[in-house]
Amino acid sequence: MPAIVLVGAQWGDEGKGKATDLLGDTVDYVVRYQGGNNAGHTVVIGSEKYALHLLPSGILSPNVVPVIGNGVVIDPAVLLEEIRALDSRGINTSKLVISTNAHLITPYHRTIDKVSERFLGKAKIGTTGRGIGPAYADKISRIGIRVQDLFDRSILEQKLEGALHDKNQVLTKVFNRKNMAVAEILEEYLAYAEILRPYIADTSLLLDKALKAGKTVLLEGSQGTLLDVDHGTYPFVTSSNPTAGGA
Repeated sequence: MPAIVLVGAQWGDEGKGKATDLLGDTVDYVVRYQGGNNAGHTVVIGSEKYALHLLPSGILSPNVVPVIGNGVVIDPAVLLEEIRALDSRGINTSKLVISTNAHLITPYHRTIDKVSERFLGKAKIGTTGRGIGPAYADKISRIGIRVQDLFDRSILEQKLEGALHDKNQVLTKVFNRKNMAVAEILEEYLAYAEILRPYIADTSLLLDKALKAGKTVLLEGSQGTLLDVDHGTYPFVTSSNPTAGGA
């Protein structure tokens, strides 16, 4: 069975989370395919309201497998906060699957996002300051850090050293900020690795097998068409493709 792609036709807030909730148990997988914690879905079940930023809305449906795909940029701290919040409310989050190839947002992405926006003054884009754009920029520049890198200390350290060699030049010489230390970020992210390990998988293979088995896969976009980096109101757009092509 072909996948279903849920796309917002405007600038977001069209009710995509509600649509996913209405589909409920009629789908087998709900996949978040792009964006980061710069968007949000609010789902109301009975008298309970759930605000999700990174987790797919399908995590609230007991018979649905929620998936965070390779096109998402993940802030591990935000993700774990959402998981713990749902756990505390009795929601089963153990079924969550996260792509090994998803890219990670780091402290230097958040810092650069905030200071560069301030630096632009009246010409600022209106970023959320959560590091989404810089993380996608690193992905395209082929210097990003992926989820799978968390599980090899030497690779993670090497990638952080390479990234911070350039980032610290920008932070200190352009924005007059302090250097960021490799060791501090390294230890923080290695700690995330052990917590996230049970959720990590090859989601491309997982979803390919699901589709071949006749399962129903819902691909859930964040934001909307008019925020698409290619098809939206550029430059006042997000850094990814919320449209079907991004899935």
